[in-house]
Amino acid sequence: MPATTAEPAEDVDEQEDREFAERLRRYLDYAVLAGLLLRALIAALQFYLNASQIISTWVNPEFRPIFHAAFNVVLLLGAALGISVQLRRLTD
Repeated sequence: MPATTAEPAEDVDEQEDREFAERLRRYLDYAVLAGLLLRALIAALQFYLNASQIISTWVNPEFRPIFHAAFNVVLLLGAALGISVQLRRLTD
């Protein structure tokens, strides 16, 4: 009897099913991530607008530009830190 190196059809089908399931799970993970990122973006925008409203309500009019500038600088520095951490992760 000659030795065959071909895999049985059942093993090939099972392997294809596993690959399809992994691909589907990865796509679902990306869809969930996209939904969470959208929700985070909406929450960040609402936070920014509410913080601006709080500054306008509680701070004297002559000091409002200073508070708005300081608030925006803090947010910018936080975003820059996050971007640098992500870039380091991606380049390593």
